[in-house]
Amino acid sequence: MVDVSSVGLEDLLVSLLRRIGSGDYGEQNVWLCFELVSLFLDKWDCLLEDAPLVLTSALYSFLRLLADHCRVSGIPKLENVKRLEIKFCVKMFKEQLNLSLKIGRDLVRLLQDLVHISEFKEIWNDLVCSDVSKIYQSKTSSRYFLLRITPEMETQLRFLLGNVKLGSHKRHQVWFLKKFLVGPEKETVLIDIVRFICCAVHPTNEIIRSEIMPRWAVIGWFLELCRQNQYVEGRVKLALFYDWLFFDERMDSIMNVEPAVLLMLWSIPQYPHITHSLLEFLLHLVDAYDIACRDVITRGVASAFREIERKGVVQSLDMFLSNPEIATDLKKKLANLLSCHQDIN
Repeated sequence: MVDVSSVGLEDLLVSLLRRIGSGDYGEQNVWLCFELVSLFLDKWDCLLEDAPLVLTSALYSFLRLLADHCRVSGIPKLENVKRLEIKFCVKMFKEQLNLSLKIGRDLVRLLQDLVHISEFKEIWNDLVCSDVSKIYQSKTSSRYFLLRITPEMETQLRFLLGNVKLGSHKRHQVWFLKKFLVGPEKETVLIDIVRFICCAVHPTNEIIRSEIMPRWAVIGWFLELCRQNQYVEGRVKLALFYDWLFFDERMDSIMNVEPAVLLMLWSIPQYPHITHSLLEFLLHLVDAYDIACRDVITRGVASAFREIERKGVVQSLDMFLSNPEIATDLKKKLANLLSCHQDIN
């Protein structure tokens, strides 16, 4: 089918990529992953000529899967899959760097989880030694965030965020938990779910004004689910805040940063520890995520806060800066961040 460049081939391959389940190391899922990465390697030339963008979809998928696969050992067939995933991803970076960069800023987020693999160290060093700020400025298309969400999971998430009212949400949450998140490694998909919700699920004003369960509440629930897993919790928070770091109101959507600020705001009365944890994490990212691009990130986060206030997502940033429930040191850091870039409109 690939050899004859069939109509709909790209959609079919993307659909198959989405069928690879996160945290599922059963024989059937490992087999599907092996067959697909083998196909992308075997049919490289044909796909590069006829459907090059599907190679970026494969790169996004296998980079993300590889991060999970490298945390698991003792499954012989998975070792073969990892070897092929590394081979394919390295081939993309070495032979088709410009095509790989079309993924945008999330490429850096995915790659940073793989720097411990020797084959990726040189790629990482080359990337960060170049003008990585240009990659940060390139927004990742929402179509990539669908890749690690199975179609059934997408349907249920959209139903939860588009139809379920607060008050009747708990039974739906329990069903979703049992269906998709039960298992020792299944919670890694929360990283992808949160990124998907922030960037690909943008409710209408009608839904926002209704009693439908808001995005921030669903994300807050997911954060609570992964509190015992420091690795997953940290990456879920990064997925939540990633667009803040490089926010530019001229190209970035306010809807991508809205869930995080509302989660921090609405947690203050009853769950101030959540607000503290999230704000502390965000301010730490400003200082430590990429020291060489600290000015870019400071400007991005400050710009996100200013745009949030300007668009009326929150009435005033004083709700954070003057709130007695928020630790004094965090308020000072936030005030300093905003004062450094008062010229941002």
